[in-house]
Amino acid sequence: MKALRVEKKKLAVREIDKPERGDEALVRVLLSGICNTDLEIAQGYAGFKGTIGHEFVGVVEETSERSMLGQRVVGEINAGCGECELCQADDPRHCARRTVLGIAGRDGAHAEFLRLPLRNLQAVPDKLLDEHAVFTEPLAAACGILECVTIRSTDRIAVIGDGKLGLLCAQVLALTGAAVLLIGKHAEKLRIAERRGIETATTKTAAKRTREFDVVVEASGSPSGFAGALELLRPRGVLVLKSTFQGSGPAEFDRTRLVVDEITILGSRCGRFQPALDLLKKGAIDIDSLISEEYPLARGVYAMDRASKKGVMKVLLRP
Repeated sequence: MKALRVEKKKLAVREIDKPERGDEALVRVLLSGICNTDLEIAQGYAGFKGTIGHEFVGVVEETSERSMLGQRVVGEINAGCGECELCQADDPRHCARRTVLGIAGRDGAHAEFLRLPLRNLQAVPDKLLDEHAVFTEPLAAACGILECVTIRSTDRIAVIGDGKLGLLCAQVLALTGAAVLLIGKHAEKLRIAERRGIETATTKTAAKRTREFDVVVEASGSPSGFAGALELLRPRGVLVLKSTFQGSGPAEFDRTRLVVDEITILGSRCGRFQPALDLLKKGAIDIDSLISEEYPLARGVYAMDRASKKGVMKVLLRP
């Protein structure tokens, strides 16, 4: 089968053996989405070698559970050991022995086939388009903020970063009834949020709104985003970090602010899939505006290059 792989510090579409099902499920990939994490892994982030990609929708081809055969599915990316306390509580996201689809110890989704434990797979509603279902994982990450923070309708929230994740976070948080401000640098991306009734601001104009927000979500991937977020927060506010990669080096900030203003900092990574699927089924999130281009898997290297360009949003791969 074809797969988009990082090997010997090089990115290439290669012919590799189709994975054996073993005690897991074999899924035929219908569509996969290129994420910023994929771009970072191709540059050496996480030291991963193998097939990249973790956003997908596919069809179950082989499994021990006959009722799932032929079922269209998406898959949670963290595969736990199944034995520890976290896995027994049905939450392998922090299992010490977990593998992560296309990120750590497990071949990923930019391929014709992948394998995942059956418990990781969730059925896709019949009427949900593949092009929308493939956003389940990043949308779940946005929904994951609500697992970490209790949002009240009276809260003032700022989201820093107008990329795909920032736009998803802003849309999810706006559904709580709270006032949301999306901060970014690109007028065409900010207009996507504006069409959903979300207030927007450029980085420059937002800098004037110091100590105004109860919650700030940092989703820019920039070291300056962290420092800027602290300036926006009111005393005893909450800073939610969504970026896992700081390409320009470590962030510099005034630690005194954290203590004097009693700021809470929370990391938020992966979220549960069911809330995301519910939102997609209801059409509550603008997905179409986030899709820029689609390419066959055979052109995966070119698609990765396109995904790295300024102004390009989600790039999809179809095996």
